[in-house]
Amino acid sequence: MKTAGEAEDRLQTLAKMAALLADAALPAPEPVATVAYESRGRALVIGSASQALPIARLLSGSLSVSALLNDEADGADVAALSAQYGLVVWRGTAVRVAGWLGAFEASWHQAGSTGTDDSPGRGSFDLVLDLSPAPLIALHQPPQGYFAPGIEPSAQMDASLQLARMVGEFEKPRYFHYKERLCAHGRNRISGCNACIDVCSTGAISPAGDRIRVEPHLCMGCGACTTVCPSGALGYAYPNAPYAGRRLKTMLDAYAAIGARHPLILFHSAQRGGMLLNEAGHMARAAGRQGLPARMIPFEVHHTASVGIDLWLAAIAYGASGIAVLATDEEAPQYLDALERQMAITQAILAGLGYAGMHCSLLRAGTPLELEEALRQAPQGETPRQPASFHVAADKRNTLDFVFDHLYRHAPSRQDHVALPAGAPFGAVVVDTSACTLCMSCVGACPESALMDSQNAPQLRFVEKNCVQCGLCEKTCPEQAISLTPRLAFTEESRKAVVLNESQPFSCIRCGKPFGTLQMIESMLARLAEHGAFAGNPERLKMCGDCRVVDMMMAQREARIVELKPPSLDR
Repeated sequence: MKTAGEAEDRLQTLAKMAALLADAALPAPEPVATVAYESRGRALVIGSASQALPIARLLSGSLSVSALLNDEADGADVAALSAQYGLVVWRGTAVRVAGWLGAFEASWHQAGSTGTDDSPGRGSFDLVLDLSPAPLIALHQPPQGYFAPGIEPSAQMDASLQLARMVGEFEKPRYFHYKERLCAHGRNRISGCNACIDVCSTGAISPAGDRIRVEPHLCMGCGACTTVCPSGALGYAYPNAPYAGRRLKTMLDAYAAIGARHPLILFHSAQRGGMLLNEAGHMARAAGRQGLPARMIPFEVHHTASVGIDLWLAAIAYGASGIAVLATDEEAPQYLDALERQMAITQAILAGLGYAGMHCSLLRAGTPLELEEALRQAPQGETPRQPASFHVAADKRNTLDFVFDHLYRHAPSRQDHVALPAGAPFGAVVVDTSACTLCMSCVGACPESALMDSQNAPQLRFVEKNCVQCGLCEKTCPEQAISLTPRLAFTEESRKAVVLNESQPFSCIRCGKPFGTLQMIESMLARLAEHGAFAGNPERLKMCGDCRVVDMMMAQREARIVELKPPSLDR
């Protein structure tokens, strides 16, 4: 006779199979744009003479190879070495390499046969084999076409074989899309959000004035930038969020239709993560044990860092009792830190609404046994009473609006506000009204239209739902009157414009036109009363710009008239 636990395991196993079959029946995602590379086989081998020259000569049969020797101790004449090996040979120090497959630029301080630096050297290459003990491009994931195997001979040979095959035209998916108008990186040369720049492990993202620039040839599709982007300016395209959301909903609906409970979504990469799951499954079957939990539904993604709070919470809203992300040695350390911060925000939201238990987990595993042990601690939290029916939107913030509405509607404990960890992309702006002069600098700096002025009166208004907590308003405020409060609001007021500060307009004492607020004029009087332009005439600060100019011109004219001398009567 089967126990209740065995019966539930069997039901969950059937439900998992139904979920996987439903996922497999979905049509393939729409194709994405591609990024093209072209390599003509111009290769640069960098390293000591004893290592670089033999490998360069070996590669010269299939590539156009040059060698750059960076060992200062070997003073052999480069012209003699060039003739001996039949290669272009340079010697140099301070070597720098940048670029990608088909478009590398290298520079160095070129040395002559005496070993003294006497001229700069540079060149363009399609491929780079860096045999230095420490790589010149020290990134977790270096660019395509750059190989840095270190000093181990077997690794150097493997890299050489890969290099020899990289001639011709290549392409890869364009993994991201960027909506510049939503970007909160900066305004008026003041830096705000740097989340994508800080997390990128390929060096593909760089500042470009008040915006960012993503170099598609360097992007390797990890998607961490889209996960940490607070506004949705950066979005993942391989596949896009609506397709990933459709997969989640399809799988969880199929699982629930069997009558099983407590599904767990395990996000894993297509490469190392998928291999580890297969290994764990084979080992468990060989040992005659269950191994992976029956309720666990594997969800393959190109890279685990590409999935964040919007899809995690959508999965919970669709009925998942937990989500787990499988982290192996292929993820950059900063990706794991970012995922843990996102999970802390996710858990704070669910706990704040009264959903009991843990819902998120980052599973770190390098072996099948470590994975089995980690899955025993997989999260299983309380879910909404009714699964959500919405579909994941292309816009990240729109999806989160749907998610929050559903979670709040079915929350065990409804709260108007839920406090969130620092760095969360939701929150309020607090204004010190005694310091604020309503200069509206913050309004001009806000990239999301969360802060607004009023056309009818001196008012500073705020729509909390729009705020991404980028901090541009706080950094821009000349009075240091603004601070941020990370939280998630569920009230109707959070969707509306509320007044943070207001004042009576101040009218020009000359023409009567409103041109500022009383606080602003008082602040100007305190700061500029001793300024040369207003010395002896502080009342000029109470005039609008036009009247101030007129008053200054009249004063200068009167001065010139007074200074005129009467004509002399002496002949």
